Amino acid sequence: MEDALIIQGGKQLKGNVKVSGAKNVALKVIIASLLFDGEVVLKNIPKIADVFELLDLIQKLGGKAQFEGDHTVVVEGKGISKNRVDLLHGSKLRVSFMMFAPLLQRYSIVSVPNPGGCRIGARPIDRIIEGMQKLGIIVSYDSNSGYYTAKLDKPPSGNYRFYKPSHTGTELLIMLGMLAKSTVTISNAAQEPEIDELIAFLNAGGANIRKSQTTISISPSSKNLRLNEPFTIGGDRNEAVTFATLAVATKGDITVSGLSLKLIASYLNELKKVGAGVETINQNDFRVFYRGALNPTKVETSPHPGFMTDWQPNLAVLMTQAKGESVIIERVFENRFSYVSELRRLGAEIEFIRLPINNPLEYFFFNFDPSKKYNQAIKITGPQALHGGVLTVSDLRAGATLAIAALIAEGESVVNGLSILERGYENFAEKITSLGGEIEKV
Repeated sequence: MEDALIIQGGKQLKGNVKVSGAKNVALKVIIASLLFDGEVVLKNIPKIADVFELLDLIQKLGGKAQFEGDHTVVVEGKGISKNRVDLLHGSKLRVSFMMFAPLLQRYSIVSVPNPGGCRIGARPIDRIIEGMQKLGIIVSYDSNSGYYTAKLDKPPSGNYRFYKPSHTGTELLIMLGMLAKSTVTISNAAQEPEIDELIAFLNAGGANIRKSQTTISISPSSKNLRLNEPFTIGGDRNEAVTFATLAVATKGDITVSGLSLKLIASYLNELKKVGAGVETINQNDFRVFYRGALNPTKVETSPHPGFMTDWQPNLAVLMTQAKGESVIIERVFENRFSYVSELRRLGAEIEFIRLPINNPLEYFFFNFDPSKKYNQAIKITGPQALHGGVLTVSDLRAGATLAIAALIAEGESVVNGLSILERGYENFAEKITSLGGEIEKV
């Protein structure tokens, strides 16, 4: 295997596509399942590389975690016999850091390596560590080994307010709150819908979690968590956005199903603004189609319910086809424009620009360092007739972007780094083929 896609671009994509289960829900509920008594049955779990890596990690720790059926996963944590996540899995999975919760449920001392995953910026691990410490967990870091060690002498307790919201931090503190004997309150919590789904999952097993705007309260349950019925997760909003973008970018017509439309409302609104056709069929199905020349736009990323950082690479490649100048400002991560140099290889006209920001410490959601130089905004000039080329994927969402670019470019393109794309997209090539695209895995 060469770990690449060969794409013949210039084809209109038309037809119907059903999105797979949400990657960022699947990973979290699989880990949270380890907090339950007995087996937990999860449905609509995507068969993607990150899920397989997580299942393997849990098995290595002694737990049960496996697919039983097409998209059904069965998890049980009672066999876990190790308190240390190995470096290999930790380096591959950002979500491995959340293993602190189920392991601290069983052991007073737990070690987890510095989290891996896509390197799209210095993610705010300090906020997560501070939150753990506020709950009474002693956390230390060994720079020689790359491991964090957490020690818990008594049940977690206390409250924590995030200075800036952290998606992963909110989810981990919710799970750690499940170990408490008194109510734990998280303030200025992240608002992503994946968090709501995690709360719904835990509550279905008997947890007592309440959410009011940006405040989450985790109160002790009267009994241990147990799930009597299978839990089905929702569709992947990032995958839905990818196919919605492809519909317009290839001058095609795609109906997307399997996702609550409210989860991607801000992206669909942006598509309407630039001149795409968007038609709601029902609350879980929508149609996106090309209507004519596209208008330029200006967007800035922000946490939910704003324009998601994962979506801006999709919009960037779409704006290479719009008439005029578009601007994208990245506020969430400081290294999310890795795809720019790759798009330029295909003939895209994109340049980094400086924008006056009065208070960057407050404006940006990452840990802004005034002594560093950041490239947080790009200007895209279109329309550009993209041509084929050789591209290299650097992170998951950029991978989808480069595939979109190759599909609208004239001629043949090679997209190296398929394994990164497959961390979050199930049967990507097969779905593209079903819509009329010419794509081959090699």
